[in-house]
Amino acid sequence: MALLRSLSAQRTAISLVYGRNSSKSSSSVAAAAACRSFDQRVRRSSSATGKGVSSEGSTGGLNGPRFLHSGDRPLQASTLVQPDLVAGATRKASLKQESSQKNNPSPAGSPQRDPLDVTFNDPIAAFKSKTTGELMRAYLVYMICSSEKLVEHNMTLMKWSKNVLGQRLFTALMKATFYGHFVAGEDQVKIIPTLERLRSFGVKPILDYSVEEDITQEEAEKREVESSVSSAGDRKEEGSMPQYHVDKSFADRRYKVSSARTYFYLNEATCERNMEIFIKCLEAVSDDDRKSPRAVATGATFGTGITAIKLTALGRPQLLLQLSEVIMRTRKYMEDMVGGQGNVLTHHKTIKDLEKYYSSLGDNKDVKEFLNNVTSDKEGILHLFPWSGIVDEDSQLSDTFRVPDPQTGQMRRLISQIPPKEEEMFRNMIRRLNTIVKAAADLDVRIMVDAEQTYFQPAISRITLEMMRKYNKDKAIVFNTYQCYLRETFREVNTDLEQAKRQNFYFGAKLVRGAYMDQERDRAKSLGYPDPVNPTFEATTDMYHRTLSECLRRIKLMKDSNEDARKIGIMVASHNEDTVRFAIQQMKEIGISPEDKVICFGQLLGMCDYITFPLGQAGYSAYKYIPYGPVEEVLPYLSRRAQENKGVLKKIQKEKRLLLSEIRRRLMRGQLFYKPKGNYVPI
Repeated sequence: MALLRSLSAQRTAISLVYGRNSSKSSSSVAAAAACRSFDQRVRRSSSATGKGVSSEGSTGGLNGPRFLHSGDRPLQASTLVQPDLVAGATRKASLKQESSQKNNPSPAGSPQRDPLDVTFNDPIAAFKSKTTGELMRAYLVYMICSSEKLVEHNMTLMKWSKNVLGQRLFTALMKATFYGHFVAGEDQVKIIPTLERLRSFGVKPILDYSVEEDITQEEAEKREVESSVSSAGDRKEEGSMPQYHVDKSFADRRYKVSSARTYFYLNEATCERNMEIFIKCLEAVSDDDRKSPRAVATGATFGTGITAIKLTALGRPQLLLQLSEVIMRTRKYMEDMVGGQGNVLTHHKTIKDLEKYYSSLGDNKDVKEFLNNVTSDKEGILHLFPWSGIVDEDSQLSDTFRVPDPQTGQMRRLISQIPPKEEEMFRNMIRRLNTIVKAAADLDVRIMVDAEQTYFQPAISRITLEMMRKYNKDKAIVFNTYQCYLRETFREVNTDLEQAKRQNFYFGAKLVRGAYMDQERDRAKSLGYPDPVNPTFEATTDMYHRTLSECLRRIKLMKDSNEDARKIGIMVASHNEDTVRFAIQQMKEIGISPEDKVICFGQLLGMCDYITFPLGQAGYSAYKYIPYGPVEEVLPYLSRRAQENKGVLKKIQKEKRLLLSEIRRRLMRGQLFYKPKGNYVPI
């Protein structure tokens, strides 16, 4: 009886603290109150000195670590807001807030909203969606990730454990540790409870089927070389660029990459299977039971989900290399023609300017036909080629990319002759992508095309933009990904925003820091082309913030002129607290609210919960990347997650500290058997 009374008391305490109708998170209220109190004191002080102070969220770094390219450096302590002060105020206020929640429930039927603690130092807000067992598992996983030796040999240890324990016990061990923490489930049906719980705490999913082949370096190199060279040979003609040709030393694209999934081309049948998998992901996040044959897997996200895809999963990499090279050679051709650097669109040259440039060639039929195909508007030339042809399943690449020689007038190819079989492979890749995006449009689900290596990216971005132009007519269905550690990112985003504006389609972008830095630098040095990566972490942060600010500036212009501000949609995909705070502060200053649905935030499942969940619970649009797949087949993914966490050891110290704080709090309050139950509705 004593045990029953104890359990009953625990359940009562749980309902008081985390009940469905709780109006506010105690720690969030206290944190916000502490920040406001501190801000008021600073403002009173600054009024006396005549110096202004920026508002909450723009104070730079706190005593938290940064998410770096390949490791972490400690952040400088803020001189304005000290997390310890906020945490202390939070602890003092929590008891008072908990006791008042019973008498101040949210109105019946209304979604819960919590104030946002921009220090992201509130363990209750971070982990109220988790059971105590899940918190303990997370703490164990981070402890393991803190061991250099264990992480370095994690794949070997997992395989050894499987051999010793057998499949059944090994699966149980993985679900109790890494798999359970970083992966949502084995298929699109088994992940539904995870999706529903995320949604009840204000967080939406980006589904990512994370099955990978576990192949050797030798097999990876063999496949990449074979699939990156045309059957006509690897022709390096005059003007060819070395970065757009395969090199065996870097053929294993997993080299020095821990945070990105890698596909190696095997055959066309494998690409077809990948297409089917991506479509299953779309159906899993769709809310339209009538359109989805897998009705059991629908409805969990209520149409707010996203699916991530990679173009290298859908076709032969050689075709992306060739298309990337022709894009860059087109830029070089335009630079030689008009001077200056950058895309054709940035020069604002007109058809008359081109006619003048070719005037010395006389009445040349080929030149006239070329000029007739140039895409332009009243502001100037948009494209030298009809790029829409690359997403048209009937056009031929070999015939599309030809330009007049300014000296002779003869048409010259900017792409080497592609054999008919490889042309067919390219058309198959485009057909697969069209099928996926059309399914997304029919199901009202969004597609995010992931960024890849710089030698693929010009082609990926061009194809993605053409898909935007084709499908983003009424809303943003297709999103491109931009890696802000690249020197050209700001210019690329600006150009693509301008194209979307001039060709009147919705622009969607996911901003990330990037996944391939070390690999890109080593490859550039080895092959003798300029390093495409920003020189420092600070330069990357500046690139990210400048690019985001430009997107927000354009959104504000649209709002001010009564245009549809949703014509630009941005995902801030970052585990960096400073970047998230910067975005929130910019939104406040510009007057963009979460309800405008133009800015969202994203982090990986199992990482930075202390950022994602407070954002979602405060009414911001927040997403988690949701990996799923059978235990044994996601081992390469789990190995990468362990490696990535090893690379950010200082960063996970904060998560460990918050986890331990919440575990202790629950033990002291008798909430060991707390069951998460949220009343939040995602934006």
